[in-house]
Amino acid sequence: MEPITLQAGLGFGLVSVGLLALLLVVVTLWQSFEIVDAYEKKTLTVFGEYRKLLEPGINLIPPFVSRTYPFDMRTQTLDVPRQEAITRDNSPVTADAVVYIKVMDAKKAFLEVDDYKKAVSNLAQTTLRAVLGDMELDDTLNKRQEINAKIRKELDEPTDEWGIRVESVEVREVNPSKDVQQAMEQQTSAERRRRAMILEAQGERRSAVEQAEGDKQSNIIRAQGEKQSQILEAQGDAISTVLRARSAESMGERAIIERGMETLEEIGKGESTTFVLPQELTSLVGRYGKALSGSDVQQMEGLDGKEFDADTRKMLGLDDIDEILGQIEESAEMNVEELEKEAEAVKSGDAGASIRSADEVIQEMDDEEAAEVEKEQ
Repeated sequence: MEPITLQAGLGFGLVSVGLLALLLVVVTLWQSFEIVDAYEKKTLTVFGEYRKLLEPGINLIPPFVSRTYPFDMRTQTLDVPRQEAITRDNSPVTADAVVYIKVMDAKKAFLEVDDYKKAVSNLAQTTLRAVLGDMELDDTLNKRQEINAKIRKELDEPTDEWGIRVESVEVREVNPSKDVQQAMEQQTSAERRRRAMILEAQGERRSAVEQAEGDKQSNIIRAQGEKQSQILEAQGDAISTVLRARSAESMGERAIIERGMETLEEIGKGESTTFVLPQELTSLVGRYGKALSGSDVQQMEGLDGKEFDADTRKMLGLDDIDEILGQIEESAEMNVEELEKEAEAVKSGDAGASIRSADEVIQEMDDEEAAEVEKEQ
């Protein structure tokens, strides 16, 4: 019985040793391989000593005595917590930012700094406060790109020693204190009211200038109309005078004698018995009687139409009637289309150099006001 028990115990011991050996081999093989992802690198230390960087893929390392530290080689985002700062003009502000970094040298990031993410974040916080403290409040609110550039420049030098590159810095918010915000809102409201008043005043002035210019153009058009009306009226009077002269020429001396006889008839109706007749009227009566009785007492011209002498025709302008009528008719033919174009030009402000646009008048008034202000200063 004892030999059988001893053999059984020996066999069980051998199996256990074999299992332990197999397990040791598996663990050793597992410890001898290190898998590195495509987006990272790992630093290898053996007995605490830096050996090398492990590239992406499967790497052989000494088992049991090796340790690896991974480094993400992609661009990483670090949030900079909200910071309080005092600007150069003693105004409190709060700001936060985002920093984009990338590991360029994993060996430096492993050997030169304990925790590169924490180090960059703390450095960005202090730099943000320092940059805001060197600027005035208005600049911190308006010059966001300048703040980003200054922070990045301040971070570049120390992070280069750590094997880290700062790719970008973005300040998200810069907020002044509540009291300052209320004062800024009041200032903005007052500025908007001032601009509204200025725009209203400019609008009223422009309206007044436009109205004055419109009145001026209307007066010009009205004056031109009156001028044309007077010209037409004068032309009508001239035509009437010429026509009366032509009628007188056609009637001749007969009309004059008959008019004289009508005058004698009116004189005869009076109560007086004594009449004083001028020689010319006596001559007319004699010539009229000769025509009626056929007497030979005095040889006189008949009462047929008699031509005016040369001086009378020249004085009446009878020889130039046709020419005068032609000139009157030519001038009377008004070019309506040209008058309409001229009126439109006056309305649009292009009738002449003396008519200026509203913008030119307003600019001249602004220049005069600026000159007066400079003179007062």
